[in-house]
This record gives sequence, C-alpha cells and structure tokens, in this order.
Amino acid sequence: MYQNLESIKGKLIVSCQALPHEPLHSSFIMGRMAAAAMEGGAAGIRANTKEDILEIKKQVPLPVIGIVKRDYADSKVYITPTMKEIDELMEAKPEIIALDATENLRPERKTLKEFFSAIRKKYPRQLLMADCSTVEEALFADALGFDYIGTTLVGYTEQSKHLKIEENDFEIIRSILEKVSHPVIAEGNINTPKKVKRVIELGAYSVVVGSAITRPQLITRAFADVLK
Repeated sequence: MYQNLESIKGKLIVSCQALPHEPLHSSFIMGRMAAAAMEGGAAGIRANTKEDILEIKKQVPLPVIGIVKRDYADSKVYITPTMKEIDELMEAKPEIIALDATENLRPERKTLKEFFSAIRKKYPRQLLMADCSTVEEALFADALGFDYIGTTLVGYTEQSKHLKIEENDFEIIRSILEKVSHPVIAEGNINTPKKVKRVIELGAYSVVVGSAITRPQLITRAFADVLK
C-alpha cells in the first residue's frame, strides 16, 4: 500500500469508469484507459467494480480509489452502499475505498455513522474516502474519521441540486478546506485544466477528473452540439 498516498498529493487522479449501458463498458478497455491516463501523467485512478480494478492493477502501478455503483430499491445511495460492495472491493485491494457519505439513508435504513463504524470494525486498516454533496456532510464525515473528504456528489443530490462546485471560485471547496482536518480530494465537474490547477492552488490534496477525459461520447457531444 502507498504510505499515506503521498504519491497523489497535488496530482491528478483520472476516473476510468464505463457503466453497462455505455459504449466502453469493459474491464479490458478500462485497463487500457488507465494505462493511457498514466502515460498522460495521472498519479492515481478511480474505478468502479472489482473486475475493473483487478484489470487496472494489472496494467498500471498507480493507487486506485475503488467504488461499486449499485442501485437498491429502498435507498438513493448508489456509490458503495452496503457491506456487500465493500467486501467485493476488498478482494481487489484498492488503496482507497470511496462511498456515499451524504445524509441519505443507506439500504435497510442504515445511517452513515452505522455503516462507517461497521466498515472500520471489519477492515480497520482500509483507507476510506467520503463522497459528499454539501459542506455539512463533509464536516460530518470528517468528524467520523474518514481518511479523505471528497466533493464528488455536489449538485447530484436533492440537498445539493442548487449548488455548483465551481461557483464563486470554488466556494464550497474553500469552505470545506477551512473546516475539516482530513485531506480534501476535489471531484465533480472539474472539467478543464484551468479548474484542475485552481483547486490544487486552493489547497485540495488531489483532484479527480472523469468524463472530460474518459467518456468520449460526452466529449464528442460537446463538439457536435456547437454545430447544431
């Protein structure tokens, strides 16, 4: 395991994910995508599912933030929502496991505090990242003891749908940085080199970029739409 993950400090993490309905959905392709990201200068990878992570680790020697996206009928939480997903990820041994750390209840109406405590008890040495959507959620996750605080879900939850991460020179990130004690990983709609540089200047430990690099259908659409 990377000691304190110093290798990602001040660096870019690339999210290599493709869901089942997407054209690039394939562990083989995600492995090659991670290799391309490393060649371009990425210091870490964020990846979805045990299968993708195992393939990515065959291709690159970079630390991985692992998640499992899975929908449950009784919960809005879909990023690593239960112990089932944690157990799957532990088989792939990602350096960090990220999970939804919003105020929403997990499946079977479990609170974040209950779920976090259960993970810590079962896997006490595993590094954990909190995917948050508001400043309040980030503060709560920090108090619980998450190793990393992420801004992954800003704008994507009911409680944060009015928020935009880049507004007022990343006011949300600046507010979180002022108030938490754990490293902050900036993520979510940070889709240009200029934004990447700025969040690191503000004090973010690392920055994650996904769709702007690894989802060619969305990149293509941005070019095609201007011609309509």
